[in-house]
Amino acid sequence: MRRFTALGAVAMLLALAPQARAATPAIAEQEAAYLIAAVEASGCLFYRNGMRYDAARAAAHLREKYALVATGNAIVTGEAFIEKVATKSAFTGLPYEIDCPGHARVTVATWLSDVLARHRAEEAPR
Repeated sequence: MRRFTALGAVAMLLALAPQARAATPAIAEQEAAYLIAAVEASGCLFYRNGMRYDAARAAAHLREKYALVATGNAIVTGEAFIEKVATKSAFTGLPYEIDCPGHARVTVATWLSDVLARHRAEEAPR
């Protein structure tokens, strides 16, 4: 009887496990998509691990990385997207940088934080 109870408890925990991990909040998904679209539309150059990429390639990389990171429910805000996806290389630890025409090269984290702040200000109820 004791064995059946233990097996039943394990089965119940396994059945509930997918429900225990909540989905990425909709606002975080929307903000991540907005930030990736901003990179793609920027016309800026993106630097990752010493290599230069155009905006479309940078956006594709961020989408792929987001898909991998978001599966663990690590992205709950736009800031979390920036921190966990768009700040640095997971392999080398080197920061991502962005170079836009007419502006100094900055970290992608700084650039995206500014984009996110402007977006939220525009979306705020008036």
